[in-house]
Amino acid sequence: MKHPPGLKGFLLALSLLLGLLILSTGVGILGYLALEAYLAPPGWTILVLALLVLVPGAILVGRLFPWLTDWYYFLPALSFLLVFTLYPIALTVYLAFTDYSGRKNGFPDRSTETRVLKQEGPKLILEEPATEALRCNPCEGEPVEVYSEGHRARARILEAEGNTLVLDRTPPFQAAFVAKVNAFQFVGLKNFAFILSQANQALLPVFLWNVVFAASTVLLNALLGLILGLILNNKGLKLRNFYRTVLIISWALPGVITVQVFVALLNYNFGAINRLLGVLGIYPIPWLNDPDWAKVAILLVNLWLGFPYMMTATLGALSTIPDELYEAAKVDGATPWQALRHITLPLLEKPMLPILLSSFAFNFNNFYLIYLLTGGGPAQEGRLATAQATDILISWAYKTAFSAEGQSAYGLGAAISLLIFAITVAISLVNFRITGALREVK
Repeated sequence: MKHPPGLKGFLLALSLLLGLLILSTGVGILGYLALEAYLAPPGWTILVLALLVLVPGAILVGRLFPWLTDWYYFLPALSFLLVFTLYPIALTVYLAFTDYSGRKNGFPDRSTETRVLKQEGPKLILEEPATEALRCNPCEGEPVEVYSEGHRARARILEAEGNTLVLDRTPPFQAAFVAKVNAFQFVGLKNFAFILSQANQALLPVFLWNVVFAASTVLLNALLGLILGLILNNKGLKLRNFYRTVLIISWALPGVITVQVFVALLNYNFGAINRLLGVLGIYPIPWLNDPDWAKVAILLVNLWLGFPYMMTATLGALSTIPDELYEAAKVDGATPWQALRHITLPLLEKPMLPILLSSFAFNFNNFYLIYLLTGGGPAQEGRLATAQATDILISWAYKTAFSAEGQSAYGLGAAISLLIFAITVAISLVNFRITGALREVK
């Protein structure tokens, strides 16, 4: 693929393509907003307007930089990258500094929809008193949306007195209805300040359990996977392939179904596990009802779900160790334990280290297990309703964003997501530094 030599040439090509996509997208959005003042265009209007800019723009840029035409094959991939990766990231960062929520979502509140009886320029005569119909007192400065069939426009209230409403702009059509807009605002660091103010009730205990959960899961799964891998790697073991198949079943089954089965098995009153313990003379264990036992249940269920992966990874790593090393050690009089300690474990360290780090990162954000097994519960005294005994950071962010105080608090959830990102990056850098995973080998 042709481009000016060196890193600068590569960055120039990438910048031109991204600039072309961003420019066309921006024109599409601005054109849509301009049309919105006069009619109600469908959402795909943005795409049409963007293509009207993108196609001639690509032809023009291709003539200015002939070598860039080979890069046009990347345009679909870059478009998907912008829409499904960069845009959600940018939106999350933006919302983290706003009070965006289910109540303040930037859309008209249809429950305040009021008929406009008469329009005189920016003055509207409503069917009902403005303060009662729009549920605002005072109403000055509040955003509203006026609309009629095929048209809609937004404005702010300058004056509201009785049934008269004066807007800061004249709608370019005859308004039929008006409704208050549930506007959201930029709040700066208010969301982060709230999170830190609740650190003892949410952030710190959730973070500590999150680290313990991820580290314990990796330790238990790796240990059991190592033991089973060493046993199954023994070529003298009869029915070795049968045991491998049986032990990998829990990994092959869909995790969502497996977790739902465990919810039934761990039920306090009717679960099969407590019934079996009762037969053995052991009192029923509140697996999902007690904060401490719920954490034990999560680790055990995750052990069942995760050990086949570690076992398979161990078997793969063991297959790369030459048999000649063990034969030489046996000739030198080494015991099996010495061979394990001085040959197997050192040679397993390098191939298993990236797997352990990736497993820690995955379990640090293992949302589905927490959500399906315990829902973050049970409740614990002194904790927020959205940060209960077994909540981890990602489930806390989810519950805050979608069920905080009976409504969706997307801005607060986005702020928590940014904190999770920062914490995850910090932990990853510490892991890489301690383990030397990114250290160049000379």
